[in-house]
Amino acid sequence: MQSIVKTAAWAFFALLAYFLFAGIVSPWLDLPSPGNSGFVPVFTLFSLLHGCVALGGRRVALFFGLTVVISYLVEEAGVRTGLLFGRYHYSDDLGIKLGNVPILIPLGWFMMIYPSWVVAQAVLRGRNLRGPAGMVALALLSALTMTGWDMVMDPPMIRGGAWVWHDGGPYFGVPLQNYVGWVLNTFVIYLVFDIADRALSRRESAPYRFGSLFAALPVVIYTLFALDYVSPHRAVPLTLIAVFTMLVPALFALAQLALPPAAKAQQ
Repeated sequence: MQSIVKTAAWAFFALLAYFLFAGIVSPWLDLPSPGNSGFVPVFTLFSLLHGCVALGGRRVALFFGLTVVISYLVEEAGVRTGLLFGRYHYSDDLGIKLGNVPILIPLGWFMMIYPSWVVAQAVLRGRNLRGPAGMVALALLSALTMTGWDMVMDPPMIRGGAWVWHDGGPYFGVPLQNYVGWVLNTFVIYLVFDIADRALSRRESAPYRFGSLFAALPVVIYTLFALDYVSPHRAVPLTLIAVFTMLVPALFALAQLALPPAAKAQQ
């Protein structure tokens, strides 16, 4: 069964890589693209299938369930009150809504939360993440990694009409409060997952195991996203931001996975 799930994860990875490649070469070559309504489900399925193999079915189900529930409740409260992210609302471009939030949005949170967490795991590879300090460090770095992604995703989505900020803001029309909200919300999700995972398994959370190309696929996907955002068809200011918020952590994570530890390098 696991071999079937792994094969399916590879297939969805290939599909995602194609979609991202189509975005990168779009100034020169017009390739078919699925739009948000097709891209989000494909990416979410990749994250779920990959997590089933890398973490196990129970752990990824817990991760997915907590992410979807918490992100939906926070988004619904955010749209209604404007307290966490600022005052905004979703258009009808993202499809069917549950309350005030499109169904694609909680799925979109998970599709980004999982690879951002794997990138943070790669950056912190070899560090002790078992104690409270390690749990907080992993949750915080994962939250910052994902928020850096949102910093380059948000402006194009706003221009496309996916959501509207009522009061605008200094960052490409986005209030700075939004990014504080992203860090806080994702930090809570990562930390709650870690605590719940340890409580349910009645042991310390098992570390993420690298050592194969398959294990590193979420890092590769994150890197491809970074390359898409720094491609020539993007606005120059956003491209420069993407270099430091996405490409630098992506390359650091890849270097951590590719280079041997110092002790082995000296042997």
